[in-house]
Formats: sequence, structure tokens, C-alpha cells
Amino acid sequence: QVQLVESGGGLVQAGGSLRLSCAASGRTNSMYAMGWFRQSPGKEREVVGGISWSGDRTDYADSVKGRFTISRDNAKNTVYLQMDSLKPEDTAVYYCAATPAASGSWYYLGAISYRYWGQGTQVTVDS
Repeated sequence: QVQLVESGGGLVQAGGSLRLSCAASGRTNSMYAMGWFRQSPGKEREVVGGISWSGDRTDYADSVKGRFTISRDNAKNTVYLQMDSLKPEDTAVYYCAATPAASGSWYYLGAISYRYWGQGTQVTVDS
């Protein structure tokens, strides 16, 4: 089992930045691909992006490309989501997710691929 805890959410003005963290604990001695997702009221959960266990491969949803950056520090069992140039439409609950990866270079963008989920952290962007 892997437990995930997100932090760093809050209220920010449009155009501002936030950095979310996701700390993993439990059985973290395997290769885990990680992802970030978000869900706004009345909408389905959507992918923000994913990162391989090695950290050298990432991919993002078109809506956040060029503004959001995912990184990880495996020594700290932590994944980060740097969010810049935030827009009101980025307002959502943000979730991190983890899943065992067959290769250190694999990442996933589909929610169905992920086995473990955090409880989420609220991000509100005020216009």
C-alpha cells in the first residue's frame, strides 16, 4: 500500500503561482509513475499531467502545457506540481496519484491506470 498526501493548495490571484506537493509513504521501494489530476464542481476528473519514475519523462494536458511543471524527488518520495500563470478556470481540487510502473521511463495519463490516490487539495484562483 502507498499513501499519498497533497499539500500546498490555497487561494491565489489570477496570474499567480502555487506549488503543490505530494508526499508518498508506505511501500515506496518500487518504481511508481505519478500523476496529477483535478476536478471542478460539476465536472469529471481530468488529467493535469504525468511523470515517469525516473523523472525524465513528463506529459501534460493541453490546457496546462507551458504553465504547469511536474517534477519529483525520489529521495524524498515527493512529487511536485508547479503552477504558473494561473487562471480562474484552474480552480479545482487537485489530486496526485501513483501506480507501479513496469519501466522507470513509463508514465500514464489515464486515471484508470492509477492504483493509489491522495485526498486532494483545493486550489482557488480569484479573478
